[in-house]
Amino acid sequence: MLKEGDDMLTKRQLLVLKEIIRLYTETGQPVGSKTLMEALPLHVSSATIRNDMAALETQGLIVKTHSSSGRVPSTVGYRYYLDHLVEPAAVSPLDLATIQDAFGGHYHKLDEIIAQSADILSQLTSYTAISLGPEVSDMKLTGFRLVPLGNHQVMAILVTNSGAVESQVFTVPGNLDTDALEKAIRVVNDQLVGLPLTDVASRLHTEVPQLLMRYMTSPDGFLDLFGNVLKQAASERFYVSGRLNVMNFIGDQDLDQLKRVLSLIDDDGGQINQLLGPAPGQPIQVRLGDELTNNTLKNLSLVIASYDVNQHGTGMIALLGPSSMPYSKMIGLLDAFRSELAKRLTSYYANFDE
Repeated sequence: MLKEGDDMLTKRQLLVLKEIIRLYTETGQPVGSKTLMEALPLHVSSATIRNDMAALETQGLIVKTHSSSGRVPSTVGYRYYLDHLVEPAAVSPLDLATIQDAFGGHYHKLDEIIAQSADILSQLTSYTAISLGPEVSDMKLTGFRLVPLGNHQVMAILVTNSGAVESQVFTVPGNLDTDALEKAIRVVNDQLVGLPLTDVASRLHTEVPQLLMRYMTSPDGFLDLFGNVLKQAASERFYVSGRLNVMNFIGDQDLDQLKRVLSLIDDDGGQINQLLGPAPGQPIQVRLGDELTNNTLKNLSLVIASYDVNQHGTGMIALLGPSSMPYSKMIGLLDAFRSELAKRLTSYYANFDE
């Protein structure tokens, strides 16, 4: 196993490792010395290549498969490659045009762009794509109202400065004092509009109940109603596209893992939030197998990219795929994608602010 202080790999061994990873991620087939001889940009003997492969195997960077004499990269090998050798490939003009065209529509809500980004990325890669919108820390309340629906039901509608509209339907008591309710709504709009949602949530537990007591005998019901809509508006929004693509790289070889992975990505956000963790310190980060928070993802890989929308915060996009994904291509694609997504969101905010 490669460790700190081990002998450095020679330039040729590094080249052999890089070529094994390239060939294996492109073909899915174990790589033998004969194949390497034909692929390497050097003229060396088969015996020399076998010696280099033996050195890489001793370091734990490649492993021999049971089915052939070829070698495949180990998780340690992928990690070493990603840390020291990977060179992001330039995105193809066709892929870039596809991304730009797909983002060319007219969007009424921020969430539509975030959801669309996951769809585009999944279609481009055939992997499972996860998209998280800009942080909600600066999202502000711009309005709240209740719309009567009949049969003792009302729809609560909350609007934010990002253009997001959150609505929920509630059943209310038949003897509800509608006049008091209107005054409570007015208190919210007079006292809380323009504040960040985090501040609004805080004030629901401090001065707002006291203000409402002037008009309502017990404001608890209204506070619960408003609090539920507020919580939903302030929650992080994950969009997942290409869920069933995991079947292409897990298949029926491990049905238990397939079920666990599908359950994880169908979660309402809690497990995905834990999986992505905090925004990566680098623009693009790759987490492999046992580096992920859940053993469910063994032999899988998560490529995470962050994007910045200036004062509107940061978001993340991620690809979940096999550990044998072509990292050079995927990292290059995600780099271009995050740039185009940031441009589209910046344009959306500029139009909305107008």
